[in-house]
Amino acid sequence: MSSGPRKAPPIERTLPCSLEELYKGTTKKMKISREIADASGKTLPVEEILTIDIKPGWKKGTKITFPEKGNEEPNVVPADLVFIIDEKPHSVFTRDGNDLVIHQRISLAEALTGYTVHLTTLDGRKLTIPINNVIHPNYEEVVPREGMPIPKEPSKRGNLRIKFNIKFPTRLTAEQKTGIKKLLAS
Repeated sequence: MSSGPRKAPPIERTLPCSLEELYKGTTKKMKISREIADASGKTLPVEEILTIDIKPGWKKGTKITFPEKGNEEPNVVPADLVFIIDEKPHSVFTRDGNDLVIHQRISLAEALTGYTVHLTTLDGRKLTIPINNVIHPNYEEVVPREGMPIPKEPSKRGNLRIKFNIKFPTRLTAEQKTGIKKLLAS
């Protein structure tokens, strides 16, 4: 049996981050309020600012621990304060491990004749990606090293995966059907 003071259970808080913040890395300042005990044992409220350095490529669920930043009470070791990274939804990209995934809506004509993807990366660069292959349902264009940074190897990155939703026409005229049959006859 241990006779020392017991430690309070950890206090966990989520820390929402945008995909841009997780891509580039950022510093967040969190204001906390807690009770500390003075020499006589009286508790006093204090506010502190904690600095959290978010490294490029960190994933949802990453934990940052500030030891013993909980309230101080007699005969209790203060709780650790744990921040857990959460990822806010993004309007263009979704994250899949170290990869970034983007969906593009294209017409059937673009799927058959070629399409150029224009997009802005999470760090503000403009990419132009020409696709000359026939884009079929389930086709995926992979752009190497344009995904999320890999935290343990910052010089490496995941991939950018472009997926396509092909809009098929709802109806064709008799002339269009004849024309397509002629064009696609092999």
